[in-house]
Amino acid sequence: MIRILAFAGSARKDSYNKIILKIAVQGAIDAGAKVTLLDLADLPLPLMDEDLEKQSGIPANALKFKQLLKEHDGFLIASPEHNSAYSALLKNTIDWASRRAEGEKPLEGFSHKVAGIMAASPGALGGLRGLVPLRMLLENIGVMVLPNQKAVAKVSALLTENGIIDDEQTIAGLKRIGKELVETLAKLNR
Repeated sequence: MIRILAFAGSARKDSYNKIILKIAVQGAIDAGAKVTLLDLADLPLPLMDEDLEKQSGIPANALKFKQLLKEHDGFLIASPEHNSAYSALLKNTIDWASRRAEGEKPLEGFSHKVAGIMAASPGALGGLRGLVPLRMLLENIGVMVLPNQKAVAKVSALLTENGIIDDEQTIAGLKRIGKELVETLAKLNR
């Protein structure tokens, strides 16, 4: 069975990106994958600092995250756009997980993995500008990123009073990211 790790680059409880991620997760589940949904707020990390690493080693939460990366075939990642880039939380988490522990191959948690990426924003571009550097970062550390991505513009206008997206076209596009990730991983694992 294909295993996917899903996480958003936001610690905010009612994050738009957590909302869209759950829809993409459903698309992956519907396509037959087993999905682990992770909230990065549950794995707090200090700012990446090589002096801290030298003094104390790689933080336990970074090692937990890295182990989750290794245990999964691919990733669903939703990231808010912060000043035309991905979030600092996401970057810091990836930086710590990229640190090589003794006995590990370089970038072991990322190499030969596949990711589907998405973003949501109340703005007109939906976080699209942040997906470009996120794609570049992931590909530079060995992750193949699906060509299709999803940026959900004006997401706050798509939410019901209960905080759920009810726009069928948006839901279909997000589920498609999850489904395409599962289909791509299935082809690669043959």
